[in-house]
Amino acid sequence: MIREWYVYILECADDSFYTVMSSDPLARLTEHNPGLEPSAYTFTRGPVRLVCVEGFPERVAALDNEHQIKGWSRAKKAALIRGDWERVQTIVSDERRRRD
Repeated sequence: MIREWYVYILECADDSFYTVMSSDPLARLTEHNPGLEPSAYTFTRGPVRLVCVEGFPERVAALDNEHQIKGWSRAKKAALIRGDWERVQTIVSDERRRRD
């Protein structure tokens, strides 16, 4: 059986984004909203809303993607959520220019 992994982004009540990986993002959403774990990022930021999900056939690929997105700016995450790849590329180009 092939187990699919997902990277998903939640939008929190404080307008922050939380990016995480799971094999069942909908089940995890039901755990995030009631605030079951006091040490969790979303515990005091609920309710949360699922705004983006991407599937991966292998856990390692999902983990790599999760780490990449976690390093992104809010603007880049917002563009990803909107599916605005042109804006994502513009942000990447701007970031490269600033580094050079």
